[in-house]
Amino acid sequence: MERILVSGATGFIGGYVVRRLLDEGCRVIATSSNPGHAAVQPWFREVEYVPLDLSGLDRETDYFERLGKPDRMIHLAWEGLPNYRSAFHLEENLPRHETLLANLIANGLGDLTVTGTCLEYGMQEGNLSEHLPALPGNPYAQAKDRLRQFLQQKATVQPFALKWIRLFYMYGKGQNPNSLFSQLDKALANGDKVFNMSKGEQERDYLPVEKVAEYIVRTARQQETLGIINCCSGRPVTVKAMVEDYLRSKGRTMDLNLGFYPYPDYEPFRFWGDPSKLKTILENE
Repeated sequence: MERILVSGATGFIGGYVVRRLLDEGCRVIATSSNPGHAAVQPWFREVEYVPLDLSGLDRETDYFERLGKPDRMIHLAWEGLPNYRSAFHLEENLPRHETLLANLIANGLGDLTVTGTCLEYGMQEGNLSEHLPALPGNPYAQAKDRLRQFLQQKATVQPFALKWIRLFYMYGKGQNPNSLFSQLDKALANGDKVFNMSKGEQERDYLPVEKVAEYIVRTARQQETLGIINCCSGRPVTVKAMVEDYLRSKGRTMDLNLGFYPYPDYEPFRFWGDPSKLKTILENE
């Protein structure tokens, strides 16, 4: 039975990934910084839980042994979101994650899957394939891209299977309360008649979080397709259309106050992912 380590297990995506792995018969070693938060998760008694605070790493510790000598690792942990512009990502977060992952690799980890972000593509528009250069424009995306480069360099010295999953947009239960669909759910629960949003003409690539978790797990549990892999639908949709579809799925109506918020300045207007590499993984199983 495969032993898979999941960092950031109590996060939005983490809970879905843990559940998916358990349903597939894997032994899960879950780690996060808050044991109290972990203890109330519905999967807590089904996993081996090891608390780990990345702000207090000890360079003398063998974290591969401490974390159960897993066959594979899915690294979802990342602090400081959704503040993409904070220098914290580069100055504090990046060194912590480099230290942990380097330690694990040096002590025996041979298979690593890490979640990156579509924001690594920067302001490039249209259909974004993994062959495009990374042009990250904010500290969060820059830190993620530097971590990827760090790990790729590590792999040339001590080979291991590296899968870098660039996440696009997602929605689902448990998402950050400041996210678009969490705000929409709150407005519906409050019985609001009007929902404030941007003009909604920007095009994005959305997946439900359950599907994101499935794709992460299926990517992690194979070694034929490595490197950067987009986790996306490949189908552009306007934000306005997504909101309208979401309301229809709930059987609800609401007036959309379009243009109340400006468009974000840290992402391009029209972009979506090329899922070709992901499809190769899904089709080869």
